[in-house]
Amino acid sequence: MYLATTKLAAAASRGAVTLAVLSVLLLIAALPAQAQTETVLYNFTGGGDGGNPQSNLTFDGAGNLYGTTNGGGLFGYGTVFELSPNGSGGWNETVLHSFTGGADGANPTYSYVMFDSVGNLYGTTANGGANGAGVVFELSPVGAGWTETVLYSFCSQSGCTDGANPINGLIMDPAGNLYGTTSAGCGYGCGIVFELSPSDGGWTEQVIYAKGEVEGLSDGGLAMDAAGNIFCYAVAWVIVLSPNGNGGWAPTALHLFCNSEGCYLEGNPVIGKDGSLYVTTASSHVQSLSGGVIYKMSPGKKKLWTAKNLHTFRDNGKDGYYPYAGIVFDAAGNIYGTTTAGGKSGDGTVFELVALVGKGGYKEKILWNFNGTDGSQPYDSLILDSAGNLYGTTVVGGDYGSGVVFEVTP
Repeated sequence: MYLATTKLAAAASRGAVTLAVLSVLLLIAALPAQAQTETVLYNFTGGGDGGNPQSNLTFDGAGNLYGTTNGGGLFGYGTVFELSPNGSGGWNETVLHSFTGGADGANPTYSYVMFDSVGNLYGTTANGGANGAGVVFELSPVGAGWTETVLYSFCSQSGCTDGANPINGLIMDPAGNLYGTTSAGCGYGCGIVFELSPSDGGWTEQVIYAKGEVEGLSDGGLAMDAAGNIFCYAVAWVIVLSPNGNGGWAPTALHLFCNSEGCYLEGNPVIGKDGSLYVTTASSHVQSLSGGVIYKMSPGKKKLWTAKNLHTFRDNGKDGYYPYAGIVFDAAGNIYGTTTAGGKSGDGTVFELVALVGKGGYKEKILWNFNGTDGSQPYDSLILDSAGNLYGTTVVGGDYGSGVVFEVTP
């Protein structure tokens, strides 16, 4: 009797375990495919804390995030800010500098900040400065605060031949020279690529390339390869500037878009590990493919480079479109980026292009659809931490409608 009872109990127990396992498997199968999570780290109010960030973020060695806002601050002309983990799962914001709109600059549009080797921050503003045409600035830590120094005020020369209205960030070479772009200057419909070099306790500016009227303007940034060549955009052209050995630079046009390909190069060009160049267009010349394209560029015949379409964005209610930012890679070669519009709510997306191992090519995966309350319209590139989490900003949306800093955990 005891043996029979024991067998029955064991069978019942096995049945219960089997039922529990089946229930768990069914529950897992029922989970939504979008398992990623988005966390708003900070909601900008548009007041003294800043508002409407349009730039990507920068990490320091301690895990703090740095960025700019195009508006807000104490004077309404934008800020440089720091976000620091507060030890309780949240983040605290500190405004490092509020632009006054005067000689110190105004509106750091699309301008991220970058560190040098001793902890100073560098960036640009589109407006303000001694001539009202923008500045290159440096923020240096002094005691418990930061001090701003204007390194250069644009439109210092007659006719603004030195450039005007920089609207992107800077890059630095190993010698400490700074490079950036302006959206105007050197005449009507013309922007420049400039170099700032330390000189006798100050900085000397020189124009290393003028983007003429035929080429047009672009608010894209720069990329420098290991040989010191600089890649830039001129709306539909991708240009490389190479040192000529005499202190100057030689421009070469690599590829003309906007034929049967995408138009309006935006964001920053990105150099891959294999030396290929990755570029983003905000739209396509083909009306049915008008949502933008990501291309991989490689050297071709003669001086021209070829462009391979990695992904075309479509305004179909699912895919995002208008990718204004550059892309970023993880260690496995997957590509991440943002679109300013599209997705389920039309507020933009965070996407991944998954590298198809052994097959070549990429497959798109939407990691997050913004809905306004968690941010809207991410305009610039993402950054990754060592764990693979993604960080970025949106220009509007959030609790106060003035943009957010967000984290997406794949």
